[in-house]
Amino acid sequence: MNIQQMQQMMKQAQQMQDRLQKQMAEARVEGGAGGGMVTVVVNGAKQVLSLKIDPEVVSKDDVEMLQDLIVAAINDAQRKADDELKKQMGGMLPPGFNL
Repeated sequence: MNIQQMQQMMKQAQQMQDRLQKQMAEARVEGGAGGGMVTVVVNGAKQVLSLKIDPEVVSKDDVEMLQDLIVAAINDAQRKADDELKKQMGGMLPPGFNL
């Protein structure tokens, strides 16, 4: 492989990375906890876009449970965003290369 071919290959890899980053930034992934009592939507960059809490789960006597549900929903959404990234990158990575 000559230098020109390598440069072209690097340029293509950069373009693929740019496309993937744009796709992931536009992706929306929902996570939840408590059987859907708390739901969170994140983008591919794992930024929280929305949080919904069922009014039935709100109790001034059990704030700790609500906090736990929020954290669990965020973690679930972020894990799903990671899974989506791995799925998107699967076709781009060389064999044996894991994220």
